[in-house]
Amino acid sequence: MDARPNDLQAAPFFAEIAKGPEGAQAHWVKTNDGLRIRVGHWQSEATTKGTVLLFPGRTEYIEKYGPAAGELANRGYATVTIDWRGQGLADRMLADRRLGHVVDFQDFQKDVAAALDLADRLALPKPYFLIGHSMGGAIGLRAAMEGLPVKACVFTGPMWDIHIAPMMRPFGKLMGKIGPVIGLGGKLVPTTDLQTYVLANPFEGNTLTNDRACYQFMRDQLTAHPDLALGGPTINWLGQGLKDCAVLAAMASPALPCITFLGKQEQIVDCPAIHDRMARWPGGELELLDDVQHEVMMEAPAVRTQVFDRMCSLFDQHR
Repeated sequence: MDARPNDLQAAPFFAEIAKGPEGAQAHWVKTNDGLRIRVGHWQSEATTKGTVLLFPGRTEYIEKYGPAAGELANRGYATVTIDWRGQGLADRMLADRRLGHVVDFQDFQKDVAAALDLADRLALPKPYFLIGHSMGGAIGLRAAMEGLPVKACVFTGPMWDIHIAPMMRPFGKLMGKIGPVIGLGGKLVPTTDLQTYVLANPFEGNTLTNDRACYQFMRDQLTAHPDLALGGPTINWLGQGLKDCAVLAAMASPALPCITFLGKQEQIVDCPAIHDRMARWPGGELELLDDVQHEVMMEAPAVRTQVFDRMCSLFDQHR
């Protein structure tokens, strides 16, 4: 169904790799600091219960969440998701588009505001709900703390701190402070790669998912559309990420119903920070998943069914 106002600018959307519900649309929107980002949505006559604001992780892009949008649509919910600044088809921050960079982590809130404005202009069904994955979990937590108009929230492997070797943490913080001053803020973090993770690493031994089909799905997407790919983070991204996580950790949890899903094989984000946050989230639930890695929404079919059933049960309770 096309509810697009006449003044919105259509953006490319690669339906053939998204494998989501029919009728998806993508739009270009401008943030209040002048960047062009891409926002996509899935809506149909069956998605009347509300709209999920799905905040992706670092390196991700709209099409990756086609299957998730299908799961949500099957349970009555529309989906909005986003190419954050510096990734997907949104404006990249550096001349070398392979570098994952941000000037200030709070700049992502400008992207949130632009996506929310689009959802309102499209008159997508309300109420709104939040799913934040990985880096999107950090962005989503801050947004929720600052009054994002959602009725409930879900997080999957949220980046409430970065999993980093203890000896590297002081280096990361230090370089985050002085890197930009000495001209290194835009340099790749040592030990990371300019090639995107799923193309640089085989399925065997990967740290994202135990489901071979989901891993191949991600590889196929980036092989078909290389412009969606993103490599490792810059020194400034790491320093800003560590700083923002520390600031968020000192803040109280928002007064929202919440479930957080964490794979017991998580290796990407910092698990103690997740346990700490959920221990002081009144009414919040932490669900630990056996034989699951970082990509909670891209694991075996039985896991996906369990997770999306629980998510939408929460949303149904708070409509």
